[in-house]
Amino acid sequence: MTKPIDDPSYPVRRTDAEWRDQLDPTQYQVARHAATERPFTGRYWDHFAAGRYDCIGCGAPLFSSETKFDAGCGWPSYSEPIDGALVERLVDSSHGMTRVEVRCARCGTHLGHVFDDGPAPTGERFCINSAAIDFQPKE
Repeated sequence: MTKPIDDPSYPVRRTDAEWRDQLDPTQYQVARHAATERPFTGRYWDHFAAGRYDCIGCGAPLFSSETKFDAGCGWPSYSEPIDGALVERLVDSSHGMTRVEVRCARCGTHLGHVFDDGPAPTGERFCINSAAIDFQPKE
């Protein structure tokens, strides 16, 4: 069984009511219940401005626009996180398949999944829900 999204080992914790107050309904379902937004519907799938993408739950800096690429999948895709320690990897055996789920290591927010079909140099594709991140433009 995978680690619960509200596991007490996450440094940033909130009650369910606090998460509901902080997040809009789509963000809440994605971040706290590992839902997935439909492809080509999130606000960042085709967004390529210079800046940083932070966790919607706690504000941790997760991905840089410098590693964002168009994977053609309909979700924001990155070749690597800003700091690998801030992105937790967990085995996800839901939906009849085995994948690697990625969460914010600080608050447990479900971000998406990582696959091994990305570009060099990492070969990884972090497929992230727009509802789980917040863009901060480069100053």
